Amino acid sequence: MNMESGIRPVRRIVTGHNAKGRSVIVSDAPSPHSMALAGVSDFGVTDIWKTDRAPANNDGREDACSGAIKLAPPANGTVFRVVQFPPDKDYVGKWKPDAAFASMGDSGAEAIHENATRHEAMHTTNSVDYAFVLEGEIWAVLDDDEVLMKAGDVLVQRGTSHAWSNRSDRPSMVGFVLIDANPVTQPKPQ
Repeated sequence: MNMESGIRPVRRIVTGHNAKGRSVIVSDAPSPHSMALAGVSDFGVTDIWKTDRAPANNDGREDACSGAIKLAPPANGTVFRVVQFPPDKDYVGKWKPDAAFASMGDSGAEAIHENATRHEAMHTTNSVDYAFVLEGEIWAVLDDDEVLMKAGDVLVQRGTSHAWSNRSDRPSMVGFVLIDANPVTQPKPQ
């Protein structure tokens, strides 16, 4: 675990090609693209890879995650990340959700709900998100529903208002693949 931020390092193995066109491991180390959300040292995001178009470009050896971590995926692109969620009891009611989300750029600042009633971290992104629990458990909280997810469970989040609530006593590690999507066209609930 990175003792400075409290975020556990995530090993990232990236493949590529050598000068002869043979497949090789380009890098094998903890992802350097990690950040704690503002105000919560053990609530963190680790980006693994990003794309900025479909089909994606597999040429070269550049690190696709260079640059700032943002909540939403790039326009017409994707982001693959792992999020470490501390137990709610360690931060809910003690943090500033607007500042935490804003620490992930404009897309984070715009996503947070000002008058969240179900959970302080209720937010909406213009994306399809594939969420999969790697370790621990987490509640997927929606406007009118919620469901407990445990290691091995997956959820498809389709531009809905949602939050993630860790009601356990241990951190939860959740993988996400966010895919840029058009905004939902139906009216947003009040």
